[in-house]
Amino acid sequence: MFSDINRNMGYEFIVAMASFLLAMLLTPIYTHFAYKHKLWKRQKTVAVTGEKLTVMNKLHAKKIKRHFPTMAGMIMLVTVPVVVLSCHCLNRGQTWLALAAFMGGGMIGLIDDAINLFGKNSAAGLRAPVKFAMITALGLALGWFFSVKLGWTSIKIPYLGSFELGTIGMTLVFAFAVVATGNAVNISDGLDGLAGGLAMMAYGAYGIIALLQEQWYLAGFCFIVVGALLSYIWFNIYPARFMMGDTGSFALGAGLGVVSMMTNSFFLLPVIGLLFVVEAGSSLLQIMSKKFFHRKIFISAPFHHHLEAKGWEETKIVQRFWVIGGILAMMGVFLAMGGGIIR
Repeated sequence: MFSDINRNMGYEFIVAMASFLLAMLLTPIYTHFAYKHKLWKRQKTVAVTGEKLTVMNKLHAKKIKRHFPTMAGMIMLVTVPVVVLSCHCLNRGQTWLALAAFMGGGMIGLIDDAINLFGKNSAAGLRAPVKFAMITALGLALGWFFSVKLGWTSIKIPYLGSFELGTIGMTLVFAFAVVATGNAVNISDGLDGLAGGLAMMAYGAYGIIALLQEQWYLAGFCFIVVGALLSYIWFNIYPARFMMGDTGSFALGAGLGVVSMMTNSFFLLPVIGLLFVVEAGSSLLQIMSKKFFHRKIFISAPFHHHLEAKGWEETKIVQRFWVIGGILAMMGVFLAMGGGIIR
């Protein structure tokens, strides 16, 4: 097995570098267009629960005043499929679903960003129920293909073995992976470089797992995303030149959820992507607490805004999250190797 891995590592490096270089070439084109047409994101002024976002807007007053464009996820939406197709990484059993989720999530985010930028009313994007329905429909459609057309009906839990779910059960789990991860990455995209860095580490971990499983095409897809994210982070570290927007965050999240299913390591996703869970969980807890108990748990949610409100510098939060994300990514790979995920 390891001789095959050694042979394919060169290929994985090449596709990652091809993705990085293409994204670096496309970025000036996007940047010129975005700044020329002032694609500034309209900030939300009220929370999901209806009250004004006074804490978050105060924390980001300078950033809001500075103005920098959103929707940079379009660079990834072009880069990833171009490299996948040109480097012959498209494979029915490994990368069709991952690429479909990546592009489908990106298109949902693109619609949301377009409404935010060009909508004539005061809406800051798609209404939450509409966005949720769209990402759920995407997850169910891809889950049906996964279970019916590809024949996946059982799921593996590390150290415990495989459990039969049947077609309906697997479709629902698959859809949950897409919806939950898509929203979690989207919620985490609130500080310069935060979501991009964490997503890069998560895709890198799953790329290694796929490589060890000898799923060469799926590993290639993961490293292509890593290459595109390296370019994004080059320009997105503080102070960011642009934001990925929902276009990028939903693409990355939906794709990551599918990759976890394709490697049969969905139950490692809460380890590899634990900070995404923390970010989404803190927002959910805040909403539930305000709705039922009429009080806040956090000064501001998600959790990175709570840390900002406590006095942490933006760069300190991002860099420490990156360190934790790297440790969690390594833990996930080791758990995959020891828990029976690697065939």
